[in-house]
Amino acid sequence: MAEAAKGAATVAAADAASAPARRSRITPEREAELYQAVLDLLSEVGYDALTMDAVAARTRSSKATLYRQWGGKAELVVKALRRGSPGQAGEIDTGSLRTDLHALVTRQDDCYVEQKSALMRGLAMAMHANPDLRQAFRDHLIEPETHAFRRLLQRAVDRGEVRADCPAMDFMVHMLAGGFAVRTLIEDQPPTQEFLRSYIDAVVLPALGVRVS
Repeated sequence: MAEAAKGAATVAAADAASAPARRSRITPEREAELYQAVLDLLSEVGYDALTMDAVAARTRSSKATLYRQWGGKAELVVKALRRGSPGQAGEIDTGSLRTDLHALVTRQDDCYVEQKSALMRGLAMAMHANPDLRQAFRDHLIEPETHAFRRLLQRAVDRGEVRADCPAMDFMVHMLAGGFAVRTLIEDQPPTQEFLRSYIDAVVLPALGVRVS
């Protein structure tokens, strides 16, 4: 019994040690291909009808590889959505908060913004019935983006653009998400670059105490 337990422990340790190696076999190019296929399927059939079988067939992968790399559909979809973003807020440092936010907006052309807006609306509905999707969304999209925006805001504070005690800083992500998500609901129009730049200048920056000339 002891020998068997020892053998099982050795196998488990070997599996754990080899997990990073197995993950590393997917090249960045292959990963990007997989993520794009997931986004295409998500646009075509929606989250609930999307299956790992369909992803495997579309990408000529095995389900075992997909589950080993991503754990499940929720994580795969959210990471594909995050990977599909042209840039993250934390990467941008133009020297001012206004140009930082405008640069973030202009990294996404209007076609991409419209597609992403539609995907996000569909996922928002799916999250009501899928707690695993809600958790993956928080872990792999909301929390990293919130952290990145905090870094962007901290640079603005360090430059003296925003007061360190400005209460609106806690709601910056809420404001930006609102501008992105609500225009279609209210105006039946996608959130274009022009709209988002105007929204930043008229709503977000004044709330943070930044004057727009």
